[in-house]
Amino acid sequence: MRYWLMKSEPADVSIDDLATFPEQSVAWYGVRNYQARNFMRDQMTIGDGVLFYHSNCKIPGIAGIARVASGAYPDAKQFEQSSKYFDAKATPEQPRWFNVDVQLVKKIALIPLSELRLHPELARMRTLQQGNRLSITPLDPDEWEFITARLVHA
Repeated sequence: MRYWLMKSEPADVSIDDLATFPEQSVAWYGVRNYQARNFMRDQMTIGDGVLFYHSNCKIPGIAGIARVASGAYPDAKQFEQSSKYFDAKATPEQPRWFNVDVQLVKKIALIPLSELRLHPELARMRTLQQGNRLSITPLDPDEWEFITARLVHA
């Protein structure tokens, strides 16, 4: 089992939105970074733990716990010409972009980015590194355990 931090802009899909979706699940669409795509396509497996992170908002931070609910499959938005995620070089026979489904485990009280930075136990966490802009980052099992056991307050 692996652990991931996955960022979503709440104006696009928030933790509250996820709670209202059928089966409390969403396709993690629109990833257009090769490294993040490769994490989903090559490393994520059903059951992996996910920290659902709100980004590009007034108070960024971890808003919930989720799990990977499907294997990787082609992101349909790459084929939709009207989508901002359209990719003219992608074809159904040769897709370039993939997503997985993410399912809510539980919404939590927001753990702000500023709080995450206070803990030396998280100093190596990729999301906290200078210049990191990836929307999906792996978590060390110790980081997952620290956050879920010590910082999560439902």
